[in-house]
This record gives sequence, structure tokens and C-alpha cells, in this order.
Amino acid sequence: MSQSQKQRRKCVSCGINISGTNAASFKCPDCGQTIYRCAKCRKQSNLYECPDCGFMGP
Repeated sequence: MSQSQKQRRKCVSCGINISGTNAASFKCPDCGQTIYRCAKCRKQSNLYECPDCGFMGP
């Protein structure tokens, strides 16, 4: 894993570092960019925005 990939492993909703946590990763429905979300933001259904295309989801 490259340094830039490690730096991107942050929750897109709250910004915390999610390395070693119960986080989810999935592809953006619009552009395919990998999105990471922490368990807390997923449980609370916090909004997220894709950093590449701006797609927003719950």
C-alpha cells in the first residue's frame, strides 16, 4: 500500500483515521472511487461526499 493510499484511509464523513477499525470501504456509485466510512458514521447514517466527483449519500 502506498503512502497516498494510507493517507486516504480516513472516514469521508468525520475525517478520523480508520486504520485498524471496524470501517467500511465501498466504491462510489457515480465514479468508482473507493470511499471509507467509520462504524460510528455508518451507524448514525451520516451524510458523505465523494472527494472525487461530489456524489452525496447517506
